[in-house]
Amino acid sequence: MKTKITLVAILIVFCSCNNVKEKEEENTFVEQEAQVLEAKKESVAQLKENLTNDGYQIFDYVDEKTGDTVLMQQYFIAFLKRGANRSQNKKEADSLQKLHLAHLGSMYEKGFADISGPFGDDGDIRGITIYNVPTQKMADSLANMDPMVKAGRLAIEIHPWWAAKGFSLR
Repeated sequence: MKTKITLVAILIVFCSCNNVKEKEEENTFVEQEAQVLEAKKESVAQLKENLTNDGYQIFDYVDEKTGDTVLMQQYFIAFLKRGANRSQNKKEADSLQKLHLAHLGSMYEKGFADISGPFGDDGDIRGITIYNVPTQKMADSLANMDPMVKAGRLAIEIHPWWAAKGFSLR
């Protein structure tokens, strides 16, 4: 009987030690999570400061569902519309298309444009580019440097557009 009581006592002590260890691990995890959240808040604050200093229009709000701060930034969406001069022959049009794609690629590589693409129909609006620049004047200037626009094959219409910073397409 003494042996059974001793074994039960040892088992209770062993289990309570494991519980203490689990609670310590849980507390460590909670502390690490709090540090990550604090670092994220600091990075949002730093991002806001950097964007504001660079002349971007921004605002933020707290997502009620997640408690996260969502940073909204003003971008500029350029609608590339059918231009007045579409009289180029196929060879000229193909050459302009290559130059157009090179221009858009350059805008992306330099960080001025985040996304570009054509529409899938044959309407007057041929495609879009979303410019990640601080002013509409800058977006307009960059969009009008496009060889297709210079040739009159496309025309530009630009509008301010707000989107959450860091969100991606799905």
